[in-house]
Amino acid sequence: MQKQFALIGAAGYIAPRHLKAIKEVGGNLAAAYDVSDTVGVLDSFFPDCEFFTDEFAFYDFLMDKCPVDYLVVCSPNHLHEEHCYAGLKLNADVICEKPLALSAESLQNLLDAESYTNKHIYTILQLRLHPMLLDLKREIEASTIEKHEVSVEYFTPRGKWYHASWKGNLKKSGGIATNIGIHLFDLVSWLFSDVKEISVDKNNDTESAGILQLEKANVHWNLSIDSSLSPKRQITIDGKTYEFTEGFADLHTASYREILNGKGFTIHDVKPSVDIVERIRNTNRS
Repeated sequence: MQKQFALIGAAGYIAPRHLKAIKEVGGNLAAAYDVSDTVGVLDSFFPDCEFFTDEFAFYDFLMDKCPVDYLVVCSPNHLHEEHCYAGLKLNADVICEKPLALSAESLQNLLDAESYTNKHIYTILQLRLHPMLLDLKREIEASTIEKHEVSVEYFTPRGKWYHASWKGNLKKSGGIATNIGIHLFDLVSWLFSDVKEISVDKNNDTESAGILQLEKANVHWNLSIDSSLSPKRQITIDGKTYEFTEGFADLHTASYREILNGKGFTIHDVKPSVDIVERIRNTNRS
């Protein structure tokens, strides 16, 4: 039977990747909501989708007329927790964009709410599905090196619009270490296990850099959204560099397939990276 989806944040930057994924896994988008009505992108995927700019009308429609299997959350970061609750109340599983939450406290609140239902909250940690990085994880697990020396460069250039939007608001986005860097920090904690210590050298509106001491590695990270830079996602381990810029945008569909097969990434999976970015955010900004 075809799975039915509803989506919050249809006009957002990341929504097209979710629309494409829903289409490619054979699902149907029954309804979408956004405060903005600039959602012509829906025509490319689900032209018959019901669309709402009123949040309560959207929820009423889903509750009374059109129950769905999944609620997809693509709203601004500070609204993720609220919208995940809404999905559970609709008796739907939730697929929430990164970051699932801005703090460990919010994650625990979501875990508590989830425990009272038979539904699940999933998130998108697509780098864990990148073929090259899966191979790399196997190499690391087979290695006899006790402590790896690692550097990560993660450059995602953004223009002036970024700072003028909610993404440039620290309280709403969590800052660039959270909004952009969550992928980086999930990757290194997944590859090299638990964090022992964090040293922040730089953390401002466009750059974040420092050292993570993990159980199996010392990781120097350099994160930037400087618009003058070229996109770069690479990790260097013990002198060998691995580039993972290519294929990054194509992994939402893989994430959806895992979720539909009951193997999606959960609140427990995202906890280490949320803990890291919260600690970075709470250091002095420089």
